[in-house]
Amino acid sequence: MTWNNPNRKADVEGGVGPLYPTMMENPELRWGFIRKIYSIVSIQLLLTIAVASVVVLVDPVKVFFATTSIGLAVYIFFIFVPFIILCPLYYYHKKHPYNYILLGLYTVALAFPVGLTCAFTSGKIILESVILTAAVVISLTLYTFWASKRGHDFNFLGPFLFGALMVLILFGFIQLFFPLGKISVMIYGCLASLIFCGYIIYDTDNLIKRHNYDEYIWAAASLYLDIINLFMTLMTIFRAMDS
Repeated sequence: MTWNNPNRKADVEGGVGPLYPTMMENPELRWGFIRKIYSIVSIQLLLTIAVASVVVLVDPVKVFFATTSIGLAVYIFFIFVPFIILCPLYYYHKKHPYNYILLGLYTVALAFPVGLTCAFTSGKIILESVILTAAVVISLTLYTFWASKRGHDFNFLGPFLFGALMVLILFGFIQLFFPLGKISVMIYGCLASLIFCGYIIYDTDNLIKRHNYDEYIWAAASLYLDIINLFMTLMTIFRAMDS
């Protein structure tokens, strides 16, 4: 399909231009797909807020996890549960209704440790992290759409971000056994924030150009994970600064 196609001209005349210069598909279909992704991510974030609020506001939950060894074990278990659910989610992400069920479980499983972290964090730090996360996500999303419109492609970031993420994970495990102090935690948080900012650009670029229309669940799960990770790393920085 080229610019000589009458349907393509109708799209442009109707105000729906291509999202990037080499776009060969109907822009209306791609915009519908993008709106669907952001609708799902919005519901995930609202569900996360609801679950985290219950964890924060119900005192017995905080007491259980703060004072018992069983609570600590359950907390560690919930840290790994979202990554375990990712395996069947990837396999069933095109199969309705299993994809929605697994996405809901994935969201709740990730929201629980987020809520526990917030339960032992001051409200000021949580608010600062929420505001900064929202500002960064909106800014990077607008930038990616703007850059794509002008022909920029961010697919090259994939291998670099994956390598940086592996280093980040290994560094995090090292910190569990050999704590390196407040300065190291702040450096870790800053590097992690930059990496997840890169992932937001990379995954947004993917949903603009590369995801198929039946990959909406996997695209939403990836973008949601980027946002939550950015929020958690920013909260890590503010907590280290506050201490």
